[in-house]
Amino acid sequence: MGAVEDATRTEVDQLRVGPVAPGLTAAALALARQLDDAEDAKGAAAAARELRAIMSDLRKLAPVESKGDAVDDIAQQREKRRAAAREQAAGG
Repeated sequence: MGAVEDATRTEVDQLRVGPVAPGLTAAALALARQLDDAEDAKGAAAAARELRAIMSDLRKLAPVESKGDAVDDIAQQREKRRAAAREQAAGG
């Protein structure tokens, strides 16, 4: 497995789009292999252009991941303080 194929496979796995778009995923990996195996600049450029387009489509299909931000962190801290205050008020 070449460097481009390995990087493409890693990104596809991180995006978790394999089950959603198996055909596009397979095409991306095939293009990545072609790019790794390209013997001339013209072939490499064509494979890279198509791989870029497919990866762009796959990124759009990726599920939105909800990671907490500063506001979420503050809300969690506030909820912990409130729970501790309720417990203390209840005699715990």
